[in-house]
Amino acid sequence: MTAPTLICSKNQENGLNIKKMKNSDSIGFKLLDQFRDGRNDKIWWRVFALLMIATVATRFYKLDQPDHVCWDEAHFGKYANFYINRTFFFDVHPPLGKMLIGLFGYLDGYNGSFHFDKPGDKFEEHQYMGMRIGCAVMGALLVPLSFLTVWEMTFSLPAATFGGLLILLDHGMLTLNRFILLDPPMLFFISAAIYSMVKFHNQRHRPFSLPWWSWLSSIGVMLSCSVAVKFVGIFVVIFVGCRTIADLWEILGDLSRPVSYTVKHFMARAICLIAMPTLLYMGIFYIHLAVLSNSGPGDGFYSSAFQVGLKGNYLHDGSTPRQVAYGALLTLKNAVTSGAYLHSHDHLYPEEIGGSQQQITTYAHKDDNNNWHVKRHNKLAPSWNSTRPIDFVRNGDLLRLEHFATGRNLHAHRSLAPITIKQFQVTGYGLDGVGDNNDIWRLEIEDGEEGQILETMLHRFRLIHYNLGCALTCTKKKLPAWGFEQDEVTCNPNRRDPNAIWNIEENIYPRLPNVSFRAYEKNFFQRFIESHVVLINGNSALKPKEGEATSKPWMWPINLRGQFFSGGQLQVYLLGNPIIWWGNLVFMVFYLILWVSVGVRTKRRITVTQREIMLQERALSACGWLWLGWLLHYLPFWGMSRVLYFHHYFPALLFSSMMSGILLDYVIESIPLSLPKNSFNASYAAILSATLLILFYRQVFFHWIFYLFSPLVYGLVRYADTNSTMHHLHWLSTWEF
Repeated sequence: MTAPTLICSKNQENGLNIKKMKNSDSIGFKLLDQFRDGRNDKIWWRVFALLMIATVATRFYKLDQPDHVCWDEAHFGKYANFYINRTFFFDVHPPLGKMLIGLFGYLDGYNGSFHFDKPGDKFEEHQYMGMRIGCAVMGALLVPLSFLTVWEMTFSLPAATFGGLLILLDHGMLTLNRFILLDPPMLFFISAAIYSMVKFHNQRHRPFSLPWWSWLSSIGVMLSCSVAVKFVGIFVVIFVGCRTIADLWEILGDLSRPVSYTVKHFMARAICLIAMPTLLYMGIFYIHLAVLSNSGPGDGFYSSAFQVGLKGNYLHDGSTPRQVAYGALLTLKNAVTSGAYLHSHDHLYPEEIGGSQQQITTYAHKDDNNNWHVKRHNKLAPSWNSTRPIDFVRNGDLLRLEHFATGRNLHAHRSLAPITIKQFQVTGYGLDGVGDNNDIWRLEIEDGEEGQILETMLHRFRLIHYNLGCALTCTKKKLPAWGFEQDEVTCNPNRRDPNAIWNIEENIYPRLPNVSFRAYEKNFFQRFIESHVVLINGNSALKPKEGEATSKPWMWPINLRGQFFSGGQLQVYLLGNPIIWWGNLVFMVFYLILWVSVGVRTKRRITVTQREIMLQERALSACGWLWLGWLLHYLPFWGMSRVLYFHHYFPALLFSSMMSGILLDYVIESIPLSLPKNSFNASYAAILSATLLILFYRQVFFHWIFYLFSPLVYGLVRYADTNSTMHHLHWLSTWEF
């Protein structure tokens, strides 16, 4: 492999190259000239090699520290356990990132036995390094990918070097890529998708060649993998889509080509950027569902029919009476996708909410407190040993539900619900099944006939309160800490609310014959669709817990507040390199000024040199797309209602850092062009020297800042006294280290 080179005519070369300084024997000047020129293979590879060495050194230094669980390693390490042990679980993100982490651990000999209960737990003798190394490798690849992307966009070695260095020397990017998290694989696939897109664009003059097809296919693979790690990958799909539309528009405008040529381009992109990524994405989910074949803690988040396919689940090999009779012990599940179980426990609502009656909630996990006895509204539940004829539950019946563990009846009254105040409160009321008329509910089977017998799993139904006329509903809103952050249950005057539909999952009644659940099992496509509904609902329902540190999108670009990854004696604090982050903001504003300035000068037909035109076109074209990428990866967070964290900004940081590298090169290259033409040659040596000094001191300064803040990455020892060795680096009062 050789460094990419620019191909230009002799006249262009004469116009674009700055004349060499006469009799320049200085090695520094020669090296700087070769570095700026970028077409010397040896210099190109040496720069690239130095970046890679520095990347490996910074990413793998003290990777085993801290030797305890840090921040979200408690989640994703646990999920790796589930993959290794083939145990089904629920998470709000698609599966690929977690599958890769599990694979890293498996290849390193980790057996999935460490519990990852909470941050701060010591790893002891467990093999955790394979997972950290795998994530660090993917994170380390961001530096060469950024370097290569900027090179392919500008063919400027200084710009590519600056772009790579800004990623290399950012403490936040370094910290995020050293732990067992989803961010390293997600950032890797996003970066690889951008690089593939740029490489494909540079093949536009060789359409339908092997490299053209290879890079087009690579875009599709990386886009699919990006989305399969986190839904944030959708933003890079939109970004590539904008670039694709621009390319197709340009092809469509080429009237020298036949229509069939445009159709071939469209079909190629449809196959490689739509069909192939979709199939790959579905294949990832197929593997995910095939591996997680055993029942686990995530079962309850999915429908009853979904759970039938999980080995070890009560519904997989179990059986239950098909019909529901009075006296049966039931579990009721909210029939909407990702619905939870009707639940109660021996805890009361606060006194200011509905008179201190027992809490009724929905709970996503299997639990004995999900069990209810069904009985007629005016009778006690019949004994399972009764010799009386079996009394079936039928559509239109009036009934009561008695909580099995506490003996309280499902009850509603005119008090307002604790969160959704336009609906009525539902409580547990009575003693040993004896309550009042507000415990009576009417069964309405969806599309059922009058008197039709209620059936397990098959029938969806509503419970309508006899006195109030409202429907038993799960609002999907989390109760505060007094409600254990379980979901609120209300009696909703809007009886057509989809969240008011329920089904019977478990039905225990020895007097009736059992039938197998396997007939209800869903196929792959049904499970695939349900998985996405559950993921999307779970993602949108994420709310901050009490006392949890969160952030707002406006805080991120200015590096206002970081995030603790590790507490205790060895602290790790996620914080961006302030010089890089604030510098990125300056260059983003500078780009807008440059864009307006060039536009005005073009309109006024102000004469500029060919060299200036080339530099401006190169900077504006490349930075325009990177600016769009930054917007697409940042602005959508302003409209999200879910809980947000500081680390959500890092995909956007990739774009702003590459843009800063290109604009920094533009500024340095533009210095000689600002000289009067008659003094250009005479002043070139001075300008060259000044440029060399600027580059040297800039790198010294950047590395010094990196060194100053590096303890935040590799572990800051916390002393008992209040005098922190890092106190002088509290440039902002909001930095909490």
